[in-house]
Amino acid sequence: MAGWKRTEDHRDGSWFVQPVTGSSAQKTYVCPGCGQSIPPGTAHVVTWRADGVLGDQADIAARRHWHSHCWRIR
Repeated sequence: MAGWKRTEDHRDGSWFVQPVTGSSAQKTYVCPGCGQSIPPGTAHVVTWRADGVLGDQADIAARRHWHSHCWRIR
């Protein structure tokens, strides 16, 4: 993943958010916000819990790729 990780606090908890540049995006993902594809070459963000109770490994395994816009408006 290309960008620097940051922490964001939302009403549903704390999240790590890491930007992915278009040149680093190699696979197709499905955005959990809109259900649409994020095709290769599309800049987006990857998120995972910063305050999960199951531990870091479980939180990282549960990370999701979102369109940047979908993440902002969720």
